Amino acid sequence: MRVRELMQTKVKTVHPDDAVNDAVVTLTDAHVSALPVVDESGHMIGVISSTDILTSEAEARDAVEREALFEQMMVRDIMTPRPLTVSSDADVREAAQQMLYAEVHRLFVSAFAKVHLRFEALPLISRIIDFAKRVSDLHT
Repeated sequence: MRVRELMQTKVKTVHPDDAVNDAVVTLTDAHVSALPVVDESGHMIGVISSTDILTSEAEARDAVEREALFEQMMVRDIMTPRPLTVSSDADVREAAQQMLYAEVHRLFVSAFAKVHLRFEALPLISRIIDFAKRVSDLHT
């Protein structure tokens, strides 16, 4: 099975100069835990995740600093640069192994450094469970 068979094709993005608060709204509206950060040309330059936001919030010294995080800080200030990517032709097992070793929940599928799609662990896990159930049913 190839990554292209499981990847998500509708990916919301944010820009490095967007406020963190705007990224939080986009994350919430899209029901995702991370967004690719793209430049004006659509090239992926990073990723901002709920973990990045929660870590920054936890590191804030007081309520004033926490408020500034959401209203004054830009995505570029807390994003993770150089996100992990995978080819749409990659085998799902290779992608899953890459996520496991890197301890991440998603890989971005890119072509020519532009974000096109997202490959996440949850759909992969669901497919594995469905497959295991079918195999189990065959043996009973």
